[in-house]
Amino acid sequence: MGALLVNIGYFVAAIVFIYALKSMSHPSTARKGIHYAGLAMLLAVVITLFHPAITAHHYFTNLILIIIAVAIGAVIAKRSALKVAMTDMPQMIAIYNGVGGGAAAIIGAIALLQVGSPEAESTSSALFLAAIGGFIGAVSFTGSIVAWAKLDGRMNKTIRFKNRNAVNLFLLMFSLLLALLLASNAEPSYFMIFIFFVFTLALGALVAIPIGGADMPVIISLFNAFTGIAVAFEGIALDNGGLIIAGTTVGAAGTLLTVLMAKAMNRSLSNVLFSNFGEKSAEEAEIEGSMTETDAANAAMTMAYSDRVIIVPGYGLAAAQAQHKVAELVKILENRGVDVRFAIHPVAGRMPGHMNVLLAESGIPYESIFDLDEINDEFKDTDVVLVIGANDVVNPVARTDKSSPIYGMPILNADQAKQVFVIKRGQGSGFSGIENHLFYLDNTDMVYGDAQKVLNEMITTLKSL
Repeated sequence: MGALLVNIGYFVAAIVFIYALKSMSHPSTARKGIHYAGLAMLLAVVITLFHPAITAHHYFTNLILIIIAVAIGAVIAKRSALKVAMTDMPQMIAIYNGVGGGAAAIIGAIALLQVGSPEAESTSSALFLAAIGGFIGAVSFTGSIVAWAKLDGRMNKTIRFKNRNAVNLFLLMFSLLLALLLASNAEPSYFMIFIFFVFTLALGALVAIPIGGADMPVIISLFNAFTGIAVAFEGIALDNGGLIIAGTTVGAAGTLLTVLMAKAMNRSLSNVLFSNFGEKSAEEAEIEGSMTETDAANAAMTMAYSDRVIIVPGYGLAAAQAQHKVAELVKILENRGVDVRFAIHPVAGRMPGHMNVLLAESGIPYESIFDLDEINDEFKDTDVVLVIGANDVVNPVARTDKSSPIYGMPILNADQAKQVFVIKRGQGSGFSGIENHLFYLDNTDMVYGDAQKVLNEMITTLKSL
């Protein structure tokens, strides 16, 4: 198969990829989008087997190695995907993204190690792009590993050190300088390549370590964009159209998602990366009032005799694996004539779209799920809001307290409802470490306990009415 046919095949795969991304933009077509993405990836892999760079030297050896690598990856991916719980989905996304970044870094390292060899035909510009791709991929790799560790609870403490921004800037500038030197050298310098990747790997970890858990949705999408950009650079360096198109598409999608996530928090990307979000402020307003506790039965009866109920899900719902109980609760309320809707904040959960996937898994109709902009004006006319495991996305200080780290962040107007019930395990603060003033309002009652257990008690009460 000639180079022209290979490029045509990559172009077709790219069209299918783009169609898949479009389909993934809505819950009703997301499953179809995933299938098309898998088909496009299969097509790209098969076409790669006939790429001139593969067939030119040691074809059968390369073919066997590729097939072995694909087989190992497919087995690991299938087993992990079937076993992963919905609560662990963000961790899986982070680790898979890190693997993509690591692959781009390895490609860059191989290109640099081949400088001066008989098989190397790279120009200085191609080598520089390979080095930059390797640099970005290495940053994405270690950054994603840190994100995975934070989301998985293996790194619970947010580590911040003095002059960290200056240290990271030094690592960035030194890495770029090494990339230029590596691209301009006629002979390989293995020690320089080693130092280059040590510095880039360290940069990725040091950028991610100080970032608080509440910013993880933004960071995951940012590193996803980094991986795409790294792959695109490697594609240019290797003259591989498939890598260029796929990397550009992923990089663009990840960049747009990062911007949307930051906008949803009313914060710039630089603020996410370089600020100390979540640290206690000496000027932070004191909380007025006190928390009042009620039981699940009282909350259930109040909802049963309401006209309109809005449910605000958060990570606590996923942690308790209570999505099916929520679906059962909604069905009972709707059978009683209660209008039940779900309100989803753009950064609810631990990754973009986490809550949408969770609710879809339990069979909640897409027509009952509304984004912040679609439903926020309806809270003031709502009888009951049921908050399940959400925290920062319903914290009213975002509108009132200029000293709060989340001031200006668009929130769900849960506090404007006539009655708010909050299902929460305990009295601790949320993932960001910020106290939620909603819990102290006169129209808010706390229902303490595991979400699945509390919802089961609510369902039992409703069935007895």
